[in-house]
Amino acid sequence: MDIILIIIAALFMLLGIIGSFIPILPGPVTSWFGLLIVHFTNAIPIHKSFLITTFTIALFIWLLDYIIPAIGTKRFGGTKYGMIGTTIGLIVGLIAPIPGGIIIGPFIGALIGELINKSDTKKATKAALGSFIGFLTSTFIKFVVAIIYLGLYIGVLWDYKDAIF
Repeated sequence: MDIILIIIAALFMLLGIIGSFIPILPGPVTSWFGLLIVHFTNAIPIHKSFLITTFTIALFIWLLDYIIPAIGTKRFGGTKYGMIGTTIGLIVGLIAPIPGGIIIGPFIGALIGELINKSDTKKATKAALGSFIGFLTSTFIKFVVAIIYLGLYIGVLWDYKDAIF
């Protein structure tokens, strides 16, 4: 049973990393669920204080995910249209078989969103850049936390490898 839980936890870790790039799936929170699943194994003892700390960090990053793009957009004079365009552009960039679509899509989406809202191309481009920078910053932070959680997962498995196998 422990092996099954460890495999499920590994899937949650991978989903957490993928979720760092996909706005629908909360990356660090999903990775944290992987750590929680490991807690339910008999072979690996994980302290509740560790789980509480990592959960608090995951929630904080999840909240920042909504704040950072807004800060980037507002700092460069953007609107909600730019933020919505960034999200739509990301989804299209993920689906479209365009090399670099995950990077180009959010910028183009933000630009189109700002052009719908504003007539001035220069202001729309500046706001789209702000939205794009906010998105990249948020994505990078989520990715780093998900990778750290994966490292913690691997470290715990390594420490208790004799008890597992």
